[in-house]
Amino acid sequence: MLRAFDPKEPMANYLTMPKKQQVLALLDLGWSYRRIQREVGVRRETVSKYDVERQAKPAKTFAGSDPTAGNDTPEIPHDGPPNPAKTFPGSAPKPANTFAGSRRFTARQYQTLISEKLDAGLTVQRIWQDLVEEVGYGASYESVKRYVRTLEHRARAVGIFLSAPGDEGQADFFRGAPTLDAATGQWKRPWVFRMTLCHSRHGYEEAVWDQRLETFLRLHERAFRDFGGVPRVVRHDNLKSGVSRACFFDPDTQRIYEAFSQHWGFTSLPIQPRRPQENGKEERSGGYVKSNALKGRRFDSLDEQNAFLRRWNRTIARLRIHGTTRRQVWTHFLEVEQPALRPLAADPFPYFKSGERTVHPDGHIEVDGAFYPVPLNLLGQSVRADWDAHLVRVFQVDTLVSVQAVVPPGQYAPAPGQRGTDATTRQQAFVERLLGRCERVGPALRAWADAALHARGVRAIRLIQGVVGLTRRLPRERVLHAAAIALEHQRFRYKDLVRLATPAVTAAPPALRRDDPSIRPLTQYRLEEFL
Repeated sequence: MLRAFDPKEPMANYLTMPKKQQVLALLDLGWSYRRIQREVGVRRETVSKYDVERQAKPAKTFAGSDPTAGNDTPEIPHDGPPNPAKTFPGSAPKPANTFAGSRRFTARQYQTLISEKLDAGLTVQRIWQDLVEEVGYGASYESVKRYVRTLEHRARAVGIFLSAPGDEGQADFFRGAPTLDAATGQWKRPWVFRMTLCHSRHGYEEAVWDQRLETFLRLHERAFRDFGGVPRVVRHDNLKSGVSRACFFDPDTQRIYEAFSQHWGFTSLPIQPRRPQENGKEERSGGYVKSNALKGRRFDSLDEQNAFLRRWNRTIARLRIHGTTRRQVWTHFLEVEQPALRPLAADPFPYFKSGERTVHPDGHIEVDGAFYPVPLNLLGQSVRADWDAHLVRVFQVDTLVSVQAVVPPGQYAPAPGQRGTDATTRQQAFVERLLGRCERVGPALRAWADAALHARGVRAIRLIQGVVGLTRRLPRERVLHAAAIALEHQRFRYKDLVRLATPAVTAAPPALRRDDPSIRPLTQYRLEEFL
């Protein structure tokens, strides 16, 4: 792998003299580039450059001198034809030596490895990276590029995509002619949608300002109605309106587009990533529209461009003799392909939106700023919501768990069985459960609880809790009797209910005592004492 750039390391052209001499000395000792990089801290690419300069500097020769005199450096064999050296008047021409480390021949020694990687479809950048990592290649990326340009690429055979009548249509977008946008007052290039029937090459084109999903689907519908039928397969690029997750082997079709294809009765087929040749008929027909119809033109509005495209299709495109079929496109379409198309759907596709939502702790999910209840057993879980202008449908995986009418943003949709004007907060739900408990105790207690809520408002909630709790320590009949009396006299205090429900305790009369020190026996009393 390539070593990360070290900001403290000097650049190749700015090595200090001691560092440069150290590198040259180690090269003279025969050290490898990797070893020098590890010991000195200079990158291998920099070392290789100094190595090339060190080997490629022969001694200067002058007119009339022996070029071999005093040259102790042995000649290094080279791979290519030598470059002729400059000659001077009166001197014999001497060919200059080339060396194996020169830029022109550095990558040739790895010809087999480079060819194998080219056949595998690797880029030149990747090949250079692999050479640096695998064999310690020290030359630059440009040297590999220059060498690859000299190689003859192998010719590869390609297949032919043949389509039966009504079997396949191909769809794609491309940029249209400059058009004035009335909303902004600027000239823009709109998107032109083109669908081509692969057998007859008849097509439908329309310019739009965006590639949103709803726009994409409505363009399909207008193309089908223009054709008078639906092909069995619609092949398209990996745009987000058609593919939610691109994959070479098993792409995921956008869920709404999948429902749209089932509604109209065709199969959507995304092409493989980076394989435009699979959509070749559409690519070629899109180029034909751009070059023949739109090139060099400008339009004052989108409607003007679409009117021109319809007229061009009617007078030029469908009347041409196609170079492959050798037949007129319109005639071939009417006689062969249109009868083979599938019938149109009776109604337009009911467009809806879809998205993943997490259930809030209060048992609701948010859709377009409004809140919709779901079963409480799904708290914290992820659910899928499908909604249109009228209904919101909530799914757990593929199971429908809730259907609600759409409410304005900022409002809570009522729970099933609840009035639309009722609040759906946690407090209101608690009050409903509390009144239900009063109903189960008895109608008298429910009537008193309703009256207490009406009279005291939210302060009655804790009061009702306390009265319901009385049923755990007092007989139910007493509580109901006390509630009926309290309702009759409009008494809505807890102490009143407790007093009415608790039976009064009557004190027993004191017993008379016969024996006491202060009481004399009757025998001691005489009648005259009372006279």
